[in-house]
Amino acid sequence: MATSWTGERGSIKPKADFNAKDDAVALRKAMKGLGTNEKTLIDVLTQRSSGQRQLICKAYQEEAPGKTLVEDLEGDNYGHFEDLLVALVTPPVIYDCQEVTKAMKGVGTKDSVLIEIFATRSNKQIKEISDAYLKQTEKKLTLDLKKETSGEFAKAILILAEGKRDENTHVDAAKAKEDAKTLYNAGEKKWGTDESKFIDILCQRSIPQLRQTLVEYKTISGKSLQESIEGEMSGDLEELLVAIVKCVKNVPAYLAERLHQGMKGGGTDECTLNRIMVSRSEIDMLDIRAEFKKLYSYSLHSAIESDTSDFYGDCLKKICGGDD
Repeated sequence: MATSWTGERGSIKPKADFNAKDDAVALRKAMKGLGTNEKTLIDVLTQRSSGQRQLICKAYQEEAPGKTLVEDLEGDNYGHFEDLLVALVTPPVIYDCQEVTKAMKGVGTKDSVLIEIFATRSNKQIKEISDAYLKQTEKKLTLDLKKETSGEFAKAILILAEGKRDENTHVDAAKAKEDAKTLYNAGEKKWGTDESKFIDILCQRSIPQLRQTLVEYKTISGKSLQESIEGEMSGDLEELLVAIVKCVKNVPAYLAERLHQGMKGGGTDECTLNRIMVSRSEIDMLDIRAEFKKLYSYSLHSAIESDTSDFYGDCLKKICGGDD
């Protein structure tokens, strides 16, 4: 069944001749007694759709009353591998909601996580995340975001978190020219930058409309809007607006870049790897793989292989799918 969390370009598809009870029994057996059969856990959980995994969770409780699959996965595994398995059996909207909650918790808000989620999710997905947040915390997501963020960045992220971006597919060419001129006048043309104009246009116009605006901006300015934002702004607001521009052009390419950043240099950002690999596995992972290869001339699969190890790496490679 198609939902706002599935698409045609995922690496994980529903399994034919699926039997939730058989899978629940296999998982129970893999974790019973001394030692854990990690290969079974990986094979079952990476080769079933999210909807099928929810049915396995239900069947698991029937097989082992008083226990849940999540609890047993947490008890029998550890570290990033445990986090990845738990992410796989968590409904996508709940997983996103948990990631947003974690990003706002503790000292300092992890703005890059908020940016990634709110720049790449649809209105429908954002509304579902807000509903889940309200259900779990009895608080409004926008009110908590307001407390945890500040300045122009807060204004921008709050507009995105409302999930009210224009969804009209019709492109108004005259409006695109007008918006491009407004952006040019608010940035390149003046001393100091009127950030509010950038926020209003980039956070509220439809994606097709913004694509045309990017074209018109290049004609007026002689440089890309991304270059202008990077030259005129700094910090979290710059990161957010650049992410929006990148997503207007190509969401899978933006996420491929995020995965690459999570694996290069000093240490691996497993939280980012887990979030993108799991949340896009049924939406556009095939496109992310293609964009990764185009950008870096080697495959996402080989990047995972060289940057991760053990069962954690094996599980990520299974989610990724083919080595192309």
